Amino acid sequence: MENPVHRQTGVVAFGETDASGWMHFPNIFKYVETAEHAFLRSRGILVFDRAAGGWPRVNVACDFKRPFHCGDVYEVLLEISRLGASSVTWNFKVLNAVGEIAASGSMTNVRVDHEGRPKRISDDERAKLAE
Repeated sequence: MENPVHRQTGVVAFGETDASGWMHFPNIFKYVETAEHAFLRSRGILVFDRAAGGWPRVNVACDFKRPFHCGDVYEVLLEISRLGASSVTWNFKVLNAVGEIAASGSMTNVRVDHEGRPKRISDDERAKLAE
């Protein structure tokens, strides 16, 4: 990923591991979502509001390359690979402390209104996503 729009680091918590001490795989999606929400908030873009809607996922994919253990440091890199009329497709990489790819994938979110119906991404939101 040459020019990620957002980078975020974290540490694998004990409660995110299974009995073997390895991070349980769904937590990758939690880390990516946390980075995505931080990016949106940093641009002044609504993440979710009952009256205004949000950005639910409609597709996710992930390839797992290396495990994480309790206490491991990770970094999430995000980039926007496609900006549609009402959707955003993100590519992500999750790196370990030495910069190796531990997981990579993509997710597509759709901008929806308060009733969950697709809503066109406003010109303002589009400009903020592209900054």
